[in-house]
Amino acid sequence: MDLFSRSWTALRTAVAELPDEDFAQPSGCRGWLVRDLVCHLVVDAQDVLITLVTPADSEPTRDAVTYWETSETPPTGDDPLDALTVRLAAAYQEPWLLKFHLDDVGSAAERAARLADPALRVSTRDQVLTAADYLSAYVLEWTLHHLDLIARLPAVPMPPPAESLAGARAMLEGIAGAAFPGSLSDADALLIGTGRRAPTESERAALGQWGGRLPLFLG
Repeated sequence: MDLFSRSWTALRTAVAELPDEDFAQPSGCRGWLVRDLVCHLVVDAQDVLITLVTPADSEPTRDAVTYWETSETPPTGDDPLDALTVRLAAAYQEPWLLKFHLDDVGSAAERAARLADPALRVSTRDQVLTAADYLSAYVLEWTLHHLDLIARLPAVPMPPPAESLAGARAMLEGIAGAAFPGSLSDADALLIGTGRRAPTESERAALGQWGGRLPLFLG
C-alpha cells in the first residue's frame, strides 16, 4: 500500500509540474492527448474512492494480478467511456482546472488508501478483492500512465520512481506468467509488454519465442 502512495504521488506531481502547452501534446495512450489522460486519472481517483467505501461480505475472487484481464487487440477508442473522457477533458478548457481537480480528488484517494484496512474486502467490476490487492493492482495502472504521460513531451518531466517501475514489472510478469529478459530495463519491459512500443531487433531476439505472446493489452 506504501507503493501505491509513492507511485500515485509521483504521477500527480508530474502532472502538477507540466506547463500548460503540454496538455495539448499527444500522450502514450492511443488517440489521447495529455489532457485526456489527466482527465482519465481523475476518473481513476474517483473509482478508488468509490471502491474503498464499497465493502463486500464474500471471499475474494481476484488478487492484484488476476484483477487484470488481457486482450489480443488494442483499444480502439470506440468505447463510450473513452469517448466521454475526451469530451470531458475538452470541457475543462484551462489546464489549471484539470490540475486542481486531479489534486483535489487524487489527494482524497491517497488519504483513503492510507486509512484503509489492508484486509478489508471491497467490490469492484463485479469482483471482490482485499483493499491491499486492489491498491497493489493500481501500482501498475499509475506506473503505465506515468510512462504514457511523459512519452511524447518535448521536455521529459519526472519519470516514475524506480520502485514503482520494478513493482509494475513484477506484476506484468505475473499476468504474463513469465519473466522478461534481464537485459530489458523495467520501463522497456512495461512499454514492450503492453504494446506501447515495438521491440528492437535485439530486444526481439532476447525475448525469443516468448515474445510471440506479446503484447498484452490490459483492461
